[in-house]
Amino acid sequence: MRKVKLATLFLGMIMVESAMAADSVNLTIDDAIYRAFATNPAIKIAGYDLDAARAEMNAARLERGITITGRHSSSRGGYKHDQYIGGVYTKRLSTTHSNSVTASMPIYTGGALSGNLIAKKAGYQQSLAGKQKAYNDMHYTVTEAYYNCLLTQDLEKVAQESVKTLSEHLRHVRDSYDVGVVAKVDVLRSEVELADAEQNLIKAENNRKVAQHTLNKIIGLPLETELNLLDTLQNTPYEKELDYCLQFAQTNRPELEQAKQGFRAAKGGVRVARSGYMPQISINASKEWTNGSTGEEKRGWPGNLDQTWGVGATATWNVFDSGVTWSRVHAAEAKARAAKETWRDTENGVMLDVRNCYYNLNEAERRIKTASVTVEKAQEDYDIAQLRYQNGVGTNTDVLDAQVALNQAKTNYIQACYDFSTSKIALDNAIGVPYKSPLEKKTIVNVKPLKSDKKNKK
Repeated sequence: MRKVKLATLFLGMIMVESAMAADSVNLTIDDAIYRAFATNPAIKIAGYDLDAARAEMNAARLERGITITGRHSSSRGGYKHDQYIGGVYTKRLSTTHSNSVTASMPIYTGGALSGNLIAKKAGYQQSLAGKQKAYNDMHYTVTEAYYNCLLTQDLEKVAQESVKTLSEHLRHVRDSYDVGVVAKVDVLRSEVELADAEQNLIKAENNRKVAQHTLNKIIGLPLETELNLLDTLQNTPYEKELDYCLQFAQTNRPELEQAKQGFRAAKGGVRVARSGYMPQISINASKEWTNGSTGEEKRGWPGNLDQTWGVGATATWNVFDSGVTWSRVHAAEAKARAAKETWRDTENGVMLDVRNCYYNLNEAERRIKTASVTVEKAQEDYDIAQLRYQNGVGTNTDVLDAQVALNQAKTNYIQACYDFSTSKIALDNAIGVPYKSPLEKKTIVNVKPLKSDKKNKK
């Protein structure tokens, strides 16, 4: 109840923010994830799918129990024309009321009920893994969008610094031109470089706005809300080895569990189809009350006299159905084979996904190291070129080339940090690290420890 109240309070806060169309919101990654889980339809849909699968599994389990059926009927009839009976002309009208209660329970269904229960249990496990997958995907989607906002924000700062630096340089070149120290070509070249930098700044500003609008949509904020992001791009080393990631994915990736349960459900379907070859046996008990009356005998509604009862067993066996059962079995077996191949293909796809994400992460990590050194050297090169030009030793081209190199070095470093951050969360998603819902504070699928983890604990 407390969790429900907190979630309701948070949703109320979000609605107030939406109504006020807040101009600026301070936002951490955790805040963004909480907002997405509280407002995004994908999470609610996954929860409803799980509820439906649980109900279907319970229905399949309860089909083995006793079914009690009540029935009431009333009828009135007679001859259309008068009949001469006993010296009297009459239509011989009569009224009948009957009530019955029947209890029945299946004893043997040839595997129909057990096969259906196996399929529904597998469907429930599929939905359980599906909900965890929705959690993991939402975590990845929000975090990736948050990092994209950080990327565009940092690139905009680089573009602003470039415009500022080139503006100052152009002012110095114009002053030097006014006193006859440099040629007109230096002024023109500097103006062109500044114009290009301003073009890049316009693009960077637009990219930042688009990224923020995208994140606002995901987390349920008004699209025009300005976001003040409080986290930064990551560059901490990733310590897990590839073999560990592959083993972890085999145990915890939700898609593998879904494919596995899909195969189990298909096998249950085969069992249901084969039950058509087998007899169906059930036991039953019934009790009936009947009232019948004619024009002379008044025994009226509701029918509570002339009690009868009975107990027995019913056995049915479909001896010949023109090949319908055979066709159903053939179709079910084909679906089971397809489900098995889907499972195998999913496993191969997951292993490929893990390897790609791991290699991308490793590449980005190495690029961060080289890019950070390049930024320092590019900054030093620009400072030297600027100083040489101011002292009349260097050329304007040297300064502008150094500025371009510095700008590119900063861009490469930021891009490497972004690639590392997104590759890291992509790898976590690829190996199936189960994300905890901030609304529920529990995982849907528990992390299954690897053998190496158990040994370390010992």
